[in-house]
Amino acid sequence: MSSIKQKHEYKGVGLPFNLVHFMQYRKWGYLFSILLTVTCFFFIFTKGFNWGLDFTGGVVIDTHFSHPADLDKVRATLNQNGIESALVQTTGSTSDVMIRLPAAAGDAQIGAKIKEIMTALDADIAIKSVEFVGPNVGDELAQSAVYATLATLVLLLGYVALRFEWRLGTGGVLALAHDVIVTLGIFSFLQIEMDLTFVAAILSVVGYSLNDSIVVFDRVRENFRKIRRLESDEIINISLTQTLSRTMMTSVTTLFVVIALLIFGGPTIYSFSLALLIGIAFGTYSSIFVAISIAYDLGLKREHMQVKVAEKEDFEEGF
Repeated sequence: MSSIKQKHEYKGVGLPFNLVHFMQYRKWGYLFSILLTVTCFFFIFTKGFNWGLDFTGGVVIDTHFSHPADLDKVRATLNQNGIESALVQTTGSTSDVMIRLPAAAGDAQIGAKIKEIMTALDADIAIKSVEFVGPNVGDELAQSAVYATLATLVLLLGYVALRFEWRLGTGGVLALAHDVIVTLGIFSFLQIEMDLTFVAAILSVVGYSLNDSIVVFDRVRENFRKIRRLESDEIINISLTQTLSRTMMTSVTTLFVVIALLIFGGPTIYSFSLALLIGIAFGTYSSIFVAISIAYDLGLKREHMQVKVAEKEDFEEGF
């Protein structure tokens, strides 16, 4: 279709630029998503996850430095002395540092060993406490994380189905599941440590992806009610074209912040930042080529978006 014909046929629609025929490419999107999801499942089931101390248990050592601690130097000193995979972060003030070690690195003398190692940085360092966290706590945290994610998906399905239509609800939830699986698969492939900040990132990705999909759903519903001379696929293409600039600007500006966190945030929030980066990038993609495309192939039509006349009459009779 020429640009002249496009401008005539879609006159008054309010397109920011020439119409993009997204629905023509949805099957390529399906193919890409299926291959990507299958690959992610393969890595998840063959390589598993690199669970962090929050899930596996370990040793928590609270220390107090006589001056503000340099966390990078603390990590480097531990690595030089053969203690790897340690989680180092401040607690309260910059002089109070928590060192978390895997369970295999812990023994009855671990407190004295850490104090001896850290005297290279501060001769007056004090060990405030040494606590052993068992694997039972880790199992409970892992189960809670899975239940929280599943409960979120179920509640979101109900919310979108009630607010819009069950076809849109199904597409939206499948898009959310797609984003979560891809993020999990990449973490499994790279064997990046997963802790509770990763769980927070996953739930943030779910919220961001749903928001992106709802913006599209709102515009689709609005255009189905306003534009009556076009087919369903054309109305969806118009809606996606109208929201494309908003979606891209929001995603790009958000990714700038996430990339800054990934580069400058340090190892403490590395998994959080990376999960957000992956989830937001694929969330933008899935809102177009998964969520609304599935709703369209499930038979989404104009009549599904119309206000029922009977309900409207009953409402007016009540007054």
